[in-house]
Amino acid sequence: MRQQLQFGRYNFPLAGEGYRPRVMGILNVTPDSFSDGGHYQSLEFAVSHAEQMIGQGVDIIDVGGESSRPGAPALPLERELQRVMPVLYALRDCGKAISVDTYKPQVMREAIIAGVDMINDINGFRAPGAIEAVRDSDCALCIMHMQSTPDTMQQQPAYGDVVAEVTAFLRERVAALTAAGIDPRRLCIDPGFGFGKTVAHNYALLKATGQLIAELGLPLLAGLSRKSMIGAVTGKPVEQRLAGSLAGALAAVAQGALIVRVHDVAETVDALKVWQAAQ
Repeated sequence: MRQQLQFGRYNFPLAGEGYRPRVMGILNVTPDSFSDGGHYQSLEFAVSHAEQMIGQGVDIIDVGGESSRPGAPALPLERELQRVMPVLYALRDCGKAISVDTYKPQVMREAIIAGVDMINDINGFRAPGAIEAVRDSDCALCIMHMQSTPDTMQQQPAYGDVVAEVTAFLRERVAALTAAGIDPRRLCIDPGFGFGKTVAHNYALLKATGQLIAELGLPLLAGLSRKSMIGAVTGKPVEQRLAGSLAGALAAVAQGALIVRVHDVAETVDALKVWQAAQ
């Protein structure tokens, strides 16, 4: 594996001096996110929450304007732009890396103009024009696996071999991006926990985190925070899944995940500090 992930204005070491797992804090500016819907809709509240995460030690702030919870309908382009662009401009000089969670090429283009450091695409840059939108920038690109679409993905997810199929999908998407001239040092992968997977599928992928990293030779982002895979094991509702989410994050970084995408920044930062001190 290469030695660093090119992340827009930043470079994250993957080994050696300066290496540590990075915490990506979730900033949903949506009215219906499964976990924090409606809490940070206004610009003032969104910026306030971002400042709180910065104080807690976040490395990356991931701004999303469209809910990708199971069953969520698609959001019109203009509405997404109205939600995310003011926040991206407000945060671009906050001193932390900024990511935008979108699969729409026009949002990608506008976000790059605003200075984001990562495009985080649940659709794996499959939309027509997506690769062209990001090709000539220097931002990192997170390629996620999703079976079907958010409105149908959890109806009947099925795989012959979930690890093999997710690996094959990610390999194909990496090949498509690099064939378009994108530097592989900008790429990371996300197996897409909860995106068209059963609980068993999710845990099979979590157990295979190290295998995915080794086979694809790319850093990995793990997003397990508060998801149903945590609730299925703990029996806890969304608001009581902190301990389970921390365990999932540690399970991922123990196998080599570079980035964990979380709601609970302060607690995750502390957990990772202790984990790293013990290495």
